Amino acid sequence: MATRALLADLAAAWQARGGDAVAMESVGGVDAAKRVAGGESFDVVVLASDAIDKLAAGGHVLAGSRVDLVRSEVAIAVRAGATAPDVSTEEALRRAVLAAPSIGYSTGPSGTALLKLFERWGIAAEVQPRVMQAPPGVPVGSLVARGDVALGFQQRSELIHLEGIAILGGMPTGADITTIFSGAVCATSQQPGTVRELLAFMADPATADAKRRQGMAPA
Repeated sequence: MATRALLADLAAAWQARGGDAVAMESVGGVDAAKRVAGGESFDVVVLASDAIDKLAAGGHVLAGSRVDLVRSEVAIAVRAGATAPDVSTEEALRRAVLAAPSIGYSTGPSGTALLKLFERWGIAAEVQPRVMQAPPGVPVGSLVARGDVALGFQQRSELIHLEGIAILGGMPTGADITTIFSGAVCATSQQPGTVRELLAFMADPATADAKRRQGMAPA
């Protein structure tokens, strides 16, 4: 879901330059990986790089077809109008998490990394009753906007277009969480050559501005 808006932009640009039409379906990363691994017919899949590597190991995407597309950082949000806690340093963020009445995080690699960060800080057990995982495909920011959670963590690209929230910034140095999203040719594809051309276009330096507009950076 973090790459949904970007992929739509890049697919439109690809088609505008004469590339084949692209039919895209955006779902949560866990669900996407399961569907590809289950043999559902797709030409290309875009997921966190470690998920792509697992699919490659299982023979579900073509070996050597992985192309790194973007670097995506986790950002922190509160409800619009709420008092903004200090999250400028790792210790300040730790205090903010401990003080938050509720904490929201997402499925996928960024959520897993956040929970590991809480474990490293030694606060996992203390905050566990106040932690809420957003359902697959549901933006953490929407839970923040509704007031369901006070402090939300998710890929910046999934927060920047939501109303009703205030983005405090990215994770501070020492606590930063960055995911590399990659594309690969699915083993079920009947047109792997065209897919490789599409992925090369999406990784081209000329797409850097589009990636930055969506809150990410070129890989």
